[in-house]
Amino acid sequence: MKIAIAGDSAGAPLVKILEEHIGGASVHQINNISSTGFYADLAANVAKLVIDGKYDRAILCCGTGIGVCISANKIPGIRAALTHDTYSAERAAKSNNAQIITLGARVVGPELAKAIVDKWLASEFDPKGPSAANVEAINKLDQR
Repeated sequence: MKIAIAGDSAGAPLVKILEEHIGGASVHQINNISSTGFYADLAANVAKLVIDGKYDRAILCCGTGIGVCISANKIPGIRAALTHDTYSAERAAKSNNAQIITLGARVVGPELAKAIVDKWLASEFDPKGPSAANVEAINKLDQR
């Protein structure tokens, strides 16, 4: 699984910690992807990399995780989830097939962030499971 990870200036320290925690060739920190410096552009550009198949999943960090979550979700086909606990991270994958999770560097500490990422990466969506119809309904919203 190829994972992109990126953050704005507030999220950068957490991005570094998480990149080291995940480790290996499967995680790639995305730098300088936004020429404007706005987290909205950073999140949208990373989301496009996921939609284009260059990455399977992504982790985005800013101060609260809210701005990058809203921004990533503006890209059709993306399901990004704000996760501040391990249960939400698990359900983001299993119930919502979220390709992106977002974290608030000013909200969660490094150890909790690591646990959140670990739980999300270990969780998979079942396309034949009970949440499949809900995810399909979410996907149809892109056509509105």
